[in-house]
Amino acid sequence: MKLSSQIKPISFLKAHAAEIVRKLGEQREPLIITQNGEAKVVIQDIASYEQTQETLAMLKILALGNRQIEEGKVQPAADVVNRIRQSRQAR
Repeated sequence: MKLSSQIKPISFLKAHAAEIVRKLGEQREPLIITQNGEAKVVIQDIASYEQTQETLAMLKILALGNRQIEEGKVQPAADVVNRIRQSRQAR
């Protein structure tokens, strides 16, 4: 993805909003909007946004897992499975 072709001034957004929304859905590439020559916002289609949010959530889970490993807050999988089996049998 070449971002340099996806940079537009805010005046372009104002004049071509419907076209931009349509293209975002088709191309699935973000659009960078500038104001006074400075990048201000990034616009993207909802599917890409949702995918980004899911990826961030997964990265947070992995980071938490790594932190727990570093802190020694882990248990062997066999112990966990046995504990679950015992609790199911106690029901």
